[in-house]
Amino acid sequence: MSTTSQWIDIAGPDGSFQAYLAVPHVGKGPAIILLQEIFGVNEHIRAVADQYAADGYVVLVPDLFWRAGAHIELGYDEAGWKRAVELMQATDNEHALSDIKATVAALRARPEVTGKLASVGYCFGGRLSYQAAAAGLVDAAIAYYGGGIQNKLDLAEQIKVPLLMHFGSQDSHIPLDAVQKIATRFEDTQDVEIHVYPDAEHGFNCTHRDSYQQRAAALAHGNSLIFLAENL
Repeated sequence: MSTTSQWIDIAGPDGSFQAYLAVPHVGKGPAIILLQEIFGVNEHIRAVADQYAADGYVVLVPDLFWRAGAHIELGYDEAGWKRAVELMQATDNEHALSDIKATVAALRARPEVTGKLASVGYCFGGRLSYQAAAAGLVDAAIAYYGGGIQNKLDLAEQIKVPLLMHFGSQDSHIPLDAVQKIATRFEDTQDVEIHVYPDAEHGFNCTHRDSYQQRAAALAHGNSLIFLAENL
């Protein structure tokens, strides 16, 4: 299945920024706002967007680091990690959420969008996907190894939409006791799924990282597609 992609402008409350748009070959479908890792809207994240577009979704990826510089793309080497952490620490959470809100509004208004809208986020973006659900911005949310969710469980009661979370059992950034804390908080909550993938490290979905694990990535993508099909 072929897709088309382009960068488009988003009008935000603090100024204009860009987002990467990927559209399925049929030209329409339900919507996904895809939320980046700390490495920017890099080659990997654009490939993920293209994959979801190939799966039939209209995908928009906001450049959440635009205040520090447009189209920042980082790799996964030591220098990339160092700069990525600096950018994450310099990013104001409320600014990021306001950018997500503006992107969601722009995405819902696009003529290609024919259904509901979900957020799908990775790492830094996984936490933001969880927060977008709590803020009522999306109709469903997926968080891949969302760092810090265990510290924001006060938002849990605000989540009224289906939520899917993916974690690796060997994540060196998110210990299993943090995952257990999240699971305990949501154990009696309807429409919340948590999957823990054996022997999977942080970033197991990223083909550009040494931590990529094909089996976990395939299982998580399959679970995500089922979740999206059921909820959008």
